[in-house]
Amino acid sequence: MEPKSSRTANNSRIINGIALGFSLAFLAASAAAAVYTGELGSVFHGWYMIMISPCPLVTDYFAVGGLASALLNAGACGLACFAFMLLLKGESRANTLAGYFLVVAHCFYGLNFLNMWPCFLAPFLYLDDKGLNFKKNLHICMFSTSFAPFISEFLFRYPSDTEYVFGQLQISPYGAVLALFFSILLGYTVPIILPGAQAWHKGYNLYNGGLAFGLFGFFLYNLLYETFGVPAAESITRGNPIYESFGRNYIHFSTVCLLSVFLICILAGWILNGRTFRGYGALLKDTGYASDFAEKYGMPVCLINIGCNGTLFLLYIKIITYITEGAGFTGPTLGVILAALTFNAMGQHPRNVWPIILGYQLLYLVTLLSCTIHGREVAWSISTQAYINGAAFATGLCPVAGRYGVRAGMAAGFICAAMCTATGGLHGGLVLYNGGFTAGIAALILLPMLEHYMPAVRKEIKDQHIDWHAMITLVGNEDEL
Repeated sequence: MEPKSSRTANNSRIINGIALGFSLAFLAASAAAAVYTGELGSVFHGWYMIMISPCPLVTDYFAVGGLASALLNAGACGLACFAFMLLLKGESRANTLAGYFLVVAHCFYGLNFLNMWPCFLAPFLYLDDKGLNFKKNLHICMFSTSFAPFISEFLFRYPSDTEYVFGQLQISPYGAVLALFFSILLGYTVPIILPGAQAWHKGYNLYNGGLAFGLFGFFLYNLLYETFGVPAAESITRGNPIYESFGRNYIHFSTVCLLSVFLICILAGWILNGRTFRGYGALLKDTGYASDFAEKYGMPVCLINIGCNGTLFLLYIKIITYITEGAGFTGPTLGVILAALTFNAMGQHPRNVWPIILGYQLLYLVTLLSCTIHGREVAWSISTQAYINGAAFATGLCPVAGRYGVRAGMAAGFICAAMCTATGGLHGGLVLYNGGFTAGIAALILLPMLEHYMPAVRKEIKDQHIDWHAMITLVGNEDEL
């Protein structure tokens, strides 16, 4: 058997390679997209427009800057994360990769190369103050970018009473100072609230930051907007003229790019795994509960899992956008396909993810039946943007399906789907991890019922020794948080 230290070092190299590979793929796709859409001369201008625009959920960066510019934004932010992964001393781990995927996923709707930095750098102040290891807690810095829309609001719109004019750079000194103090607040708050959320949902919501950040964002939004009487934040839905005429064709380009990357992941994992799929069957049988796939099965197997899960989720998106009318293949749609990869090395795999997705379909069928009986039109479809986004992040409840079975997983998805259009209003769309927030609330609702009405499984969980110290891997151990 491979020594643990050797496996950890090998995993770190592969994780860094994944971050570099995806980042370079975004940049290459940006160049190809500029030619494909005829945006070659406006790519950097589109990127500039993305960076100077307020961006609450759900701001479509395809509409603001264009396909090529959004891909450039993802590539630049991804390379920035890779630079820290490479230069900071220590090993990259599964939670580092999770942070990376969440950063690049939101680069298509709400996160950009300007507003990420105050959020990303602020936690280093706390880590330095407490003498904690930077590399082992790098994922916390990446997770903190969930609050990036607040930074853009302070820089470009808050608290001015004048209407924001698209394309005009309007930074007030007051807003810049407010953004600075806000980022410092994040730096000393985010590392503290993450462990508490882990205890609330008992490890059954992999998007741990979503619950913690959603509640904190709920407080911040109501304080800064509702209490002070400042007009609510609104997303920007216009900007790139090519999107109006050419946007529907983005789906073909994006599909080819994503599918190519996912197939490369499977091939690379197969090669690195000794030209076999050995170990992937065992991974598919794992519950995903408090599990580090990278340590248990190795990153080559996780790379296969990333490719398979990504391909299946892309297929799901293609099917639902084809058979129902909804958002289509927008920037957020592309982003959440990447977000669905977040914990593919820490708990997610096709077998425990798809019961959650089926829960979304179940809610749609129940809604369709009810509206048909009462003669009403269905107000939404499974390809409405909120439901596409919600389904991707609801997969963070996969440990529920893994530990309690398919029916429990479907119930978790059903509950998430019922709430996914409402939770964003609680924080004004200024917390990017809204899907994780919804999943966290679903876990709080569902878990007591599962523990009460499924005594056999409850006994198994009660009798099993759970190392909570190890479970809080999302926020570290020993010389970490």
